[in-house]
Amino acid sequence: MLIREMNRRECIDLVASGHVARLACAHDTQPYVVPIYFAFADHCLYSFSMPGRKIEWMRANPSVCVQMDDTHEHHGWRSVVIDGLYEELPDTDQWRSSMIHAWSLLSRHANWWEPGGLKPGPVEIASRSDHLFYRIRIVDLTGRLAFDDEYRPAAQEKAYPGEGRFRQRMRRLLRPRTRRG
Repeated sequence: MLIREMNRRECIDLVASGHVARLACAHDTQPYVVPIYFAFADHCLYSFSMPGRKIEWMRANPSVCVQMDDTHEHHGWRSVVIDGLYEELPDTDQWRSSMIHAWSLLSRHANWWEPGGLKPGPVEIASRSDHLFYRIRIVDLTGRLAFDDEYRPAAQEKAYPGEGRFRQRMRRLLRPRTRRG
């Protein structure tokens, strides 16, 4: 298995192709990680939630981290880590267009509201919902890509042009030697 750093374009492409990630936030010295459903646009991740620990902690400490990955069945994986800042999009005149933008991005996908809108336990009937929209502004992102000898993404061929010759030499050196009689 070979591992290499992904460039910024590759990181953005992975984020743009995904919708589920893990969001990490912290309060005092306690970390908290939860899955989120998101839509990517404008260099931000847009999401939706009900009030709870995650929202309380992000309000107190808006610095968050998001991780997402993609695997290629036995052939490798890609992973991106995003450092970002939490911004709530309340239903006020000042934020309404941003909130509607978040909703319009998320609602393009089936069941987008489930991870943030459903809580364990009995469902209470309420006259209104306490849901909220938020975004994570991307401050920085990094990624890594791993692949095996048999599977090589097209972009990988360009990244290490001399690697093929190196691997051939290594295989020759590591091949079991047979005695000639």
